[in-house]
Amino acid sequence: MDKQRTNSYRGSLIILTALFFIWGLITSLNDILVPHLKSLFELSYVQASLVQFSFFFAYFVMSYPAGKIVSKSGYKAGIILGLLIAAGGCALFYPSAALRSYPLFLLSLFILASGLTLLQVAANPYVNSLGSPETAASRLNLTQAFNSLGTTIGPVLGGLFILSAAVLTADQISQLQPVEAQHYFATESASVQSPYLVLTGVLILIAIIIWFSRLPILSDEKETGEVQDHSLWKRRHLVLGVIGLFAYVGAEVSIGSYLISLMERPDIASLTAVEASKKLSLYWGGAMVGRFIGSFLMTRIKPNRLLAFNAIVVVLLIASAITFGGIWGMWGILAIGLFNSIMFPTIFSLALDKLGKLTGRASGVLCMGIVGGALIPILQATIADHLSLLASFVVPLLCYVYIAYYGFKGYRPTNCA
Repeated sequence: MDKQRTNSYRGSLIILTALFFIWGLITSLNDILVPHLKSLFELSYVQASLVQFSFFFAYFVMSYPAGKIVSKSGYKAGIILGLLIAAGGCALFYPSAALRSYPLFLLSLFILASGLTLLQVAANPYVNSLGSPETAASRLNLTQAFNSLGTTIGPVLGGLFILSAAVLTADQISQLQPVEAQHYFATESASVQSPYLVLTGVLILIAIIIWFSRLPILSDEKETGEVQDHSLWKRRHLVLGVIGLFAYVGAEVSIGSYLISLMERPDIASLTAVEASKKLSLYWGGAMVGRFIGSFLMTRIKPNRLLAFNAIVVVLLIASAITFGGIWGMWGILAIGLFNSIMFPTIFSLALDKLGKLTGRASGVLCMGIVGGALIPILQATIADHLSLLASFVVPLLCYVYIAYYGFKGYRPTNCA
């Protein structure tokens, strides 16, 4: 029986690993869209940050309803529904690009992220529960490593297909002949349409595969009675974990969003957009490598201690980058990816510890913290517009200070008074 269960879990983990890869790739494409749409629509940093705001605000709006869906319908149904909603959001990129409508782009991103929210709420606790509780953090880090593989490949593909064409200013467009202008708009539209149409098809295909897959049903997958929502907010380590995810996702998204712009600056590295997008893959590649290493280390080191150590290292990297700037500033920020690696899955796993049948709904509450990806970049953008882009990295620095606290003390499972 144990051998059959192990084999069943192994097959399920392979399917879920492919899922983590795809949504990592999709999420990292936002870092390509930010500079592309900023140039295309001649936006300020704050206006361009609405890309990440629209994407990650969906997590705040949809996480709690998603938790209820998963707790009533189960993990498999939640994953399939999430894939189909995400596919619909990707499909909307076609008319958004054709009409050159920034608001429609933002709506498409919101719908796409709504589907990914349901995936996060269903898939993360599912992986967390597919095996021994003692190895939950290590297991989630391993599957998240393939999420990082997707985020590593995403910027490279996005740079090739989305950033490869030169974006013209409004004055330059006005000087084009009608035929030239029509060709320019068609090229710009196609650079965004094609990648997202491919992703639409891939998401639908994965949904079909999962529909016909025999994923195991776990004992704590569905609620068997009425659950009072306020009982979740009495779990101190869960509440502090929500803040931890808010800080982490906000910091990670802010850094990814402004890395290309930072590397383009003459006082940093003077790279082109395409060159910078390739360097950005090092940031996400570091996260991938770090998760493989972290998954191994967590079999020997307590997850909370590794989390606190990594957060402290990142604080030092950002502080030195702000202080010294130049090429060191670029490499200091890029190195953050390696230490970011284990943070999301480790915070997630620690926050769900000892929650039993509350796990499904708690996952929805926890994912609300991902709204940090919507709000923190705007705060950083505001500082960048008024001071400097490099100085604005003090915002994610403060986020990592809190994460270090959570790793040292806030993770402990105790009820609130």
